Amino acid sequence: MSDFLSDADFDLYRKIIYDESGITFSSTNRSILESRLKERLREKKIDSLRDYYSLIVKDHEEFKTLLDSVTTNLTRFFRNQAHFDAVEKHVLPELIKMRGSGERKLRFWSAGCSTGEEPYTIAMLLREVLPAGWSFEVIASDISLKCLMVGKEGFYADARVVGIPDNYLAKYFDKKPGGYQIKEDLKKLVRFDYHNLKNDSGLRGLDVIFCRNVLIYFDEAAQKFTIERFWDAMAPKSFLFIGHSESLFGMNTKFEFVKTDWATLYRKFI
Repeated sequence: MSDFLSDADFDLYRKIIYDESGITFSSTNRSILESRLKERLREKKIDSLRDYYSLIVKDHEEFKTLLDSVTTNLTRFFRNQAHFDAVEKHVLPELIKMRGSGERKLRFWSAGCSTGEEPYTIAMLLREVLPAGWSFEVIASDISLKCLMVGKEGFYADARVVGIPDNYLAKYFDKKPGGYQIKEDLKKLVRFDYHNLKNDSGLRGLDVIFCRNVLIYFDEAAQKFTIERFWDAMAPKSFLFIGHSESLFGMNTKFEFVKTDWATLYRKFI
């Protein structure tokens, strides 16, 4: 037991965090919560964990700041290239074929988008490979307001654009001192919005959802709730991507498992 974070305080904080966000803290990641709490107490000039707890119960903005600080925001452009290959070579041809002569607009959701690399990757890919006459919208959401601000700004340091093909970098970014700025015509195709996956997004009719490396922070009950909300948000014929280390195996869901030549994914076909 830590001198700073007692078992009683640990239980208090992990319960309110779980109830609000579905994020689960256990003995294995307790040190992350402890270090983030130390930072917030120092920032707010509060001496007691109980006093800080009283604050977050009353001050929802401070609670959002705490949630922001305990989430891990590891991401990069074209992370897990196989998923984007599957979008290009399997998902898009399927969606286009199924749509027939119907509406020629596709809707993607990057859930847990962090600092925006994933939704911008999706937007670049769609701009490159969608046939003429098709349009798209990318909705990007996260529980971290700080990350959303980075995504909305669309500026990435030189080290952050490693992995972007040179032709994409030239076409969709402007070189600036110290980094690269997403061009306005691509930025306007991505809509960033705050969303807590514990709640219904209100989105409906989505063709593809990316929610990668997010479910691993949830326990089984929160995972199932989130997956059911995704089902509600998706169109009758649509696709779901989760992280390569995540699986719906053993979870009672209505999604079908799909194994392509490029990656595994899930689909809603009703």
